[in-house]
Amino acid sequence: MYMQLQIHVNANNMTREIDSSDRIQRAVELFMQGYGCCQSVVCAFSDLYGLDEEMALKVSAGFGGGVGRMRMMCGACSALVILAGLEKGQTRGEDREGKAACYQLVRQLLETFRQRNGSIICAELLQRKTPQPPLGGEPKFDGGSQLNTLEPCMPDERNAEYYRVRPCARKVESAARVFAEYLASSETSRKEGKSLA
Repeated sequence: MYMQLQIHVNANNMTREIDSSDRIQRAVELFMQGYGCCQSVVCAFSDLYGLDEEMALKVSAGFGGGVGRMRMMCGACSALVILAGLEKGQTRGEDREGKAACYQLVRQLLETFRQRNGSIICAELLQRKTPQPPLGGEPKFDGGSQLNTLEPCMPDERNAEYYRVRPCARKVESAARVFAEYLASSETSRKEGKSLA
């Protein structure tokens, strides 16, 4: 079911071989265990950047449901942004080139996801054009903003029906595949650059 990609990552001057199909499968498994879409994807790759699982889960926790269940950017897409930052994020404020490299990677990853899935917006992926207020609730917009605060913060119960009707597991798989493919292509490019030198 999962594409076999071999990824070689140089982290702290140590080269490791990673089977990307394991990472993609791990992301889906985490989602099926009840973790959010962002948590699942970030956690599947976090060890490559020295980020332990507990911290990866905490850092990515608020992005579920399209950022705090506001149905904005899909949590799996938010994971791609976090991973892009871990991969290419600058660490000096004045590093404009570093920022640009990170932003370019973010755009590349999100565009690949969008091309494969039709959108990067949670509500659109769920085919919810207009969020509905909770039962008995009235639409609320905080200070005139257009943020969706209509959905309750309590996430839906994860059961067989949830997994049957929601596309989220497929989006988690897609985002994990996008990042695994990026890692494989960047490793291939690095090797080809060495052979040309």
